Amino acid sequence: MKVLLSEIADEGLEIEVEETFEAGPFKLLCPVKASLHIDKVSSEVLVQGTMQTLLELQCSRCLKAFSQEADLYVNLVYRPIEELKGEERHEIKDDELDTGFYQGDELDIQDLIREQILLNIPIKPLCSESCMGICPKCGTDLIVDSCTCGQRDVDPRLAVLKKLLDEGKE
Repeated sequence: MKVLLSEIADEGLEIEVEETFEAGPFKLLCPVKASLHIDKVSSEVLVQGTMQTLLELQCSRCLKAFSQEADLYVNLVYRPIEELKGEERHEIKDDELDTGFYQGDELDIQDLIREQILLNIPIKPLCSESCMGICPKCGTDLIVDSCTCGQRDVDPRLAVLKKLLDEGKE
C-alpha cells in the first residue's frame, strides 16, 4: 500500500492496514495489523501507531520453529531522499535513528511495516530461556534427551586448566 503525501489533509491521515508479505528470517503466521496516524509537516512525514502480528522464528539454540507475538509501537520521521543528494556517505546521528526517507510523493506502507518487523526481531531468537539447544557433537536435542556422546574432549591448550578445575572439586 502506498500513501500519496499530497493527499494528506491538515489534520493528518488515519489508516488501518492488514499486510502480508514474504520475509527473510521469519514467517508471518497471520497478517500484520497496523493502525497508523500520518502527519505531514513541511517536507517531513510523521508516522505514529501500532502493529501486531504473529511470527514464526527459528530458535538459535535448538533450531526448532516457534511462534512469537510482535506487538510494536512506531514513532517515525520520514524525510525526502533528495536531502541526501550529493552526499556519498551520511553518518546517522542519535536523533536520526527513527528517521527514514521517501522518494517522490509517496510513502510505501508495506516497506515501513516490513522494516519495523525486521528491526524488532531478536538477534538471537530463543524458543525459551531454558532452551539448552543441541549437542554440538552428536546433535541430540538436550531438552528431550541427555547427550549420549559422553564428556567432550578438552582442547589440549586448556588441559592444564581442566586439571586445576578437577583438583578443585576434590
